[in-house]
Amino acid sequence: MAGLFKTSNPALNAKTFEGRIAEAGEAMTLQGTVNKTGFLLFCTSATAAWTWWLAHTQAPEAVLPWMLGGLLAGFVFSLVTIFKKEWSPITAPIYALCEGLALGGFSALLEQSYHGIAMQALGLTLGVTLVMLVLYTSGAVRATPKFTIGVIAATGGICLVYVVDMILRLFGRQVPLLNSSGTLGIGVSILIVFIAALNLILDFDFVESGVHSHAPKYMEWYGAFGIMVTLVWMYVEILRLLAKMRRR
Repeated sequence: MAGLFKTSNPALNAKTFEGRIAEAGEAMTLQGTVNKTGFLLFCTSATAAWTWWLAHTQAPEAVLPWMLGGLLAGFVFSLVTIFKKEWSPITAPIYALCEGLALGGFSALLEQSYHGIAMQALGLTLGVTLVMLVLYTSGAVRATPKFTIGVIAATGGICLVYVVDMILRLFGRQVPLLNSSGTLGIGVSILIVFIAALNLILDFDFVESGVHSHAPKYMEWYGAFGIMVTLVWMYVEILRLLAKMRRR
């Protein structure tokens, strides 16, 4: 049974549903998860719109405290949600609100240099998500064991590169290919976006497995939170990709 729940999303791992059996009439449903995902997207959009407005009506630097605060708080509440899944009806919306502050600020700052980049990134994120959903629901792409292992390995490698890049930045350096706007740098960004998109397939499969295993109702919030983690990652990477392409 545990093999059904493999995913490279740190919020959705093999042990998430272990020991979590719903009581009669309180089971996790697919529609409930979809509804809660929509609510988290609304929360993210609301705070993102506010920091976006702030950056465009005041000096761009005014958004930095909100953006950094959102990043830090979002990280903290993501950890709380992962380790205290039963709190997800409260912590998942807070996470979404915090991420909105960060995403709105980051998008607004890039918009200062590359007009229209935020809407392009948003449209591409929506488009990729819909394509992945269609591929999954049609059965064209399924989370087979080999597929799952490949995506997990690729995502783990990307996370390792992120960590190395953060460490190097402390010493005034960075991973060249991760930040370069050259052909190879753009190729790396395209690959990362592709891997992020494949994570959505694993997330959809994970939620479906939770529904079939009759997980408790609050796991709808946790499943929605896991999908949001992937969507936030993909949106940020699409923004970075578009910025690289604009710099050329």
